[in-house]
Amino acid sequence: MQLKSESLLCRDRVGGLIFLIFCLTYGYQTTLIPLFPGDEYEAFTARTLPWMLTSAGIFLSLLLIAMAQPDEKSGAVIGFDWRLLITFVVLMIAYGFGLTWLGFVLATSLFLLAGFWALGERRKSILFGASFPFVTAFWLLLTKVLDIYLEPGYLFLSL
Repeated sequence: MQLKSESLLCRDRVGGLIFLIFCLTYGYQTTLIPLFPGDEYEAFTARTLPWMLTSAGIFLSLLLIAMAQPDEKSGAVIGFDWRLLITFVVLMIAYGFGLTWLGFVLATSLFLLAGFWALGERRKSILFGASFPFVTAFWLLLTKVLDIYLEPGYLFLSL
């Protein structure tokens, strides 16, 4: 059986390699998490869950690399919508800045609203119904039930 370069460098295999590099880097970073004195004898520490995620990621990326098929066989979409990708990258950067200024609820709601709009949804009931109520319910769950602090944003702090 002779392997062609096209079958070696398919989308799945390249994606698996990128994910493997990410997981190995993340795994290295988990070794740098400081432990409290005496934690080395505990069954569950601050490093346990990140180490488990690293192991699962490495396993899945190796599985993807080993089982990848050429793009023609896998049914991968050859064309790519670069405009949509760039739109979402810009949205994510704006969300990062907006989180500091607008706070979690408003920034996340606007991010979801703009994301749904970019994906082609135009019905206002879906746009507003899937963003603002969902984010508000999630904010209530995080802040009131789980007691997690979410920054309100400079806009609300200045009021």
